[in-house]
Amino acid sequence: MSVEGLLAAQASPAAKRAAFRAGLASGTLQRLPGAVNPLVARLIQEIGFDGVYVSGAVVSAELALPDIGLTTLTEVVDRGRQIARATELPVLVDADTGFGEPMNAARTVTLLEDAGLAGCHLEDQVNPKRCGHLDGKAVVDTATMVRRIRAAVAVRRDPGFVLCARTDARAIEGLDAAIDRAKAYADAGADLIFTEALVDEAEFAKFRAAVDIPLLANMTEFGKTPLLSAATLSDLGYNAVIYPVTTLRLAMGAIENGLREIATAGTQSALLDRMQHRSRLYELLGYQRYNEFDSGIFDFTVGE
Repeated sequence: MSVEGLLAAQASPAAKRAAFRAGLASGTLQRLPGAVNPLVARLIQEIGFDGVYVSGAVVSAELALPDIGLTTLTEVVDRGRQIARATELPVLVDADTGFGEPMNAARTVTLLEDAGLAGCHLEDQVNPKRCGHLDGKAVVDTATMVRRIRAAVAVRRDPGFVLCARTDARAIEGLDAAIDRAKAYADAGADLIFTEALVDEAEFAKFRAAVDIPLLANMTEFGKTPLLSAATLSDLGYNAVIYPVTTLRLAMGAIENGLREIATAGTQSALLDRMQHRSRLYELLGYQRYNEFDSGIFDFTVGE
């Protein structure tokens, strides 16, 4: 009759953060697919991944906006809270540049902690930012990003909350400069470094050899980085990998094809074998457990 884990995750935010840190230190690559919504987060958990990622690009795209810094802190926090509520896994969220100056980055961290996230990443792009795999990016100087990180560290109440620093400098200043920035960010208190837009396996290896704190790889499709396998990233010594937009691209591809079929054929009949069945959706939602819970509470008769 229990609905534990359905209405809300049973693991506390502190426990999820501890699990994330333990995973990063375990020597086993932590795999975090991006969740388009809370239901996808639950599926990620069921299939057996190590964590869930909330992509800023996906939050923007769901609002029919490009990933150029148009979303607000409130929108990102709300989506992060919804997803964290739905899963027992740790959730890492994209916090862009911290939504402004170092003080804004500090407030961002406090709100994400309150929302139950396990960690966030802040990047060294100029605010407003743009997608990390597009040309024309600009980065702030190292000292400015260090202030962002230090501000975030200073206000963090739960030391388990993972602060990840992302550097976009590879495409602008070169690999060596990106490595130097990563070292400075680690010295400022970052727990994890996100190496954005590296162009080949050799660059991943060089970054790993130079930086002595956990590293996160971004395996996004159609970008500047080759799609390295989890086994390869593990062999390279990376600690975590995100697949940020994969589920959105899968879903939108299927939706677009389906809508075109309906527009052409006038019926969805030919699409049924491509759909998640109603029974599978109900299973994922825990419909039967809700029904049993409801019946157990309200199964009584009123006396005369």
